[in-house]
Amino acid sequence: MGTECSLSLYADDEAIASASADAAMAEVSRIEYRYSRYREESVLSSINRAARSATPVTVDAETAALLDYAFRAFDTSSGLFDISSGCLQHAWSFDSGKLPAQQEIDRLLPAIGMHQMQWVSPKLSFSRSGIELDLGGIGKEYAVDRAADVLQQQGIRSAMIDLGGDLRILGPHADAEPWHIGIRHPRHPSAAMAVLPLACGALATSGDYERYMEVEGVRYCHILNPHTGWPVQGLSSVTVLAGQCMLAGTLSTIAMLMGHAGKQWLADIGVAHFWVDRDGAYGGTLSDQLEMI
Repeated sequence: MGTECSLSLYADDEAIASASADAAMAEVSRIEYRYSRYREESVLSSINRAARSATPVTVDAETAALLDYAFRAFDTSSGLFDISSGCLQHAWSFDSGKLPAQQEIDRLLPAIGMHQMQWVSPKLSFSRSGIELDLGGIGKEYAVDRAADVLQQQGIRSAMIDLGGDLRILGPHADAEPWHIGIRHPRHPSAAMAVLPLACGALATSGDYERYMEVEGVRYCHILNPHTGWPVQGLSSVTVLAGQCMLAGTLSTIAMLMGHAGKQWLADIGVAHFWVDRDGAYGGTLSDQLEMI
């Protein structure tokens, strides 16, 4: 998954704990193998090879379910949550410290837009060549939820799955105490800004501090607006609490893509959330539950 991952769980004995952990980790590895854009043999890479020449492709049931979800997220976000924006990675190199030329972004923008794909499950078609899909916005969160499902099937009722800060809680600690989840400070990401006691549910955070560069005092992060090709501005981080990690991650990313308007959008849809803006102000419905540090 290209990030720090951890799994904590309670079981009746060591053998059950070990077998359950192995099963959950194997499921995460399976999902990475199937949907990583960095693996030539992945399902996603095979779809992208077809997309380059606008060749229709028929997908399996699991991939179809992910595409169903991605198209719903695209519609819900008015096109901001767009898995066809993967080609923008060719313009942005955050290790270089240099902004791409506008001409380079303009060259890529015409290939972005899920409205240029036709999805009638299980067949995906493309109205133009050169489209490139990236499931990075849902893949890690999907893996969290699948790992949680595997643990539950193994009889585990108390666990925490954490893949790069996107996590799922299955019940409180064995002594009935909640897990204490740190929410990173967006300007000091090695430290927590707040702690949330949590006994169940999924928590996901989108922020401008994972991959970014600063040019002339302006921070440019890896969350890219598919309409403009440029990094989002306005919010530094958004944390969402939901029943499923994939939903929490999608909503937090959409809010980041909306900029300041994302704060009101989260409030309007009634999801539990916490935001921090570029000026250091913070708020959201989770604020009263947080222990600020």
